[in-house]
Amino acid sequence: MAASKRMSQSFTLEPPQFPKAINEPDDVERWVEDWRNVLAKDLIDSRIVDIDGETSVEEACEIVLSENIPCLAVRASEPCEEQYSGLFDWGDVNAFLTLAATRHTSPRDDLIDNSRAEAIVSAARAGHVPVRLVSNLSEKNPLEMLPDTASIISLLEIFSRGAHRVLIRASGSGPISFLGIVSDRRLLTWFAEYKPTAAFLETPLHSLSLPSLHLFSAVITATSTSSVLDAMRLMSEEGVSSVAVLDDDAGVLLSAVSVTDIGRLVVPSQSKQILTMPLHQFISLIKAPDGSTDGADRYPVYAVSPTSLLSYTIQKLLATNSHRLFITRETNGAASPIIASAHIPLTGVVSIVDILSLFARLAHLDVDPARMQRNRRASTASTNSAHSASGRSASSHRSGGSVSRTPSLRTSAGANESGGSLAK
Repeated sequence: MAASKRMSQSFTLEPPQFPKAINEPDDVERWVEDWRNVLAKDLIDSRIVDIDGETSVEEACEIVLSENIPCLAVRASEPCEEQYSGLFDWGDVNAFLTLAATRHTSPRDDLIDNSRAEAIVSAARAGHVPVRLVSNLSEKNPLEMLPDTASIISLLEIFSRGAHRVLIRASGSGPISFLGIVSDRRLLTWFAEYKPTAAFLETPLHSLSLPSLHLFSAVITATSTSSVLDAMRLMSEEGVSSVAVLDDDAGVLLSAVSVTDIGRLVVPSQSKQILTMPLHQFISLIKAPDGSTDGADRYPVYAVSPTSLLSYTIQKLLATNSHRLFITRETNGAASPIIASAHIPLTGVVSIVDILSLFARLAHLDVDPARMQRNRRASTASTNSAHSASGRSASSHRSGGSVSRTPSLRTSAGANESGGSLAK
């Protein structure tokens, strides 16, 4: 692969000519009235597991792994009206590990300007990084709460702005308590099963020409020979939960790597070399459980085409347990269950947030699904401009050829300025 090829790419293909976008469904007002009568609490899909804010990041990760849960609720350290101060998930772990691996390459002024990063580094030197410092470090895991009287319209407002989960408070005059968590995936499942929209769901993606559908826009990618750390850094800097992995030579989609993959494989790894591992090898580790019992490769294909039906796209998002799918130029037809092993050039992306924003607009909600991502990128640009540039540099600069230490979650009181990571 040429050294000048960028690891993070923008696709500038002209969109193909498709029929004019469909109009708003005639019976949409009846749909919205139905949605107002469905309570958010009826969609709770996970319990709340909480943790003291002074618990170490390492212990928090062990709990997420052992409990097999998407996030932890961090208890407020000071008495306050709300019981929790934030959430902690794999996106935050990815941001923490990226900081751990790259902080010694960042200008000192960047850390000083970023008070959170400075606090984390100081805590690491003391030998203990409390989870409260890392809660929502990714800036994509905000603490959102709703009362148990809220409807799914309120869920739509929150999820279509980019959040992924909402805590539901129990009503009553006693101490604050919570019933559980509703995820954006659970709400998407509800809409997939809402029968009145069946005809609307049979609309091809290209006909849903709304600003929230990025069918022909830039895709954040890494090459198959990029390192795991490269992918982690891209996800942290670009404010996304996954990156597409492209073949170095053909530039076609091979797979995807997500913050969840990073959390489940990097955190428990005993290898000090995992961050320098090429992504094609890392993908093999991700795939290993799928097919290890009968030899059948059941690894999901993370791609759809502009002609794929909205219903098919939703089902694939749910089946692959992913937050986003990559759009290819393939137009095999919406009913195709698989897209040629996804070895097809990319043109864009579609996410759960994008699709929920479609329903939010049908409900005439004022939503901006890209706002959180813009804020994350602006925040990153203001504090990490120097190593952000290197993260998008030519492939010959991938992570400088090596990483001095694996940033495991065991904090080190003896971490030094020159080469020590945040952890042993």
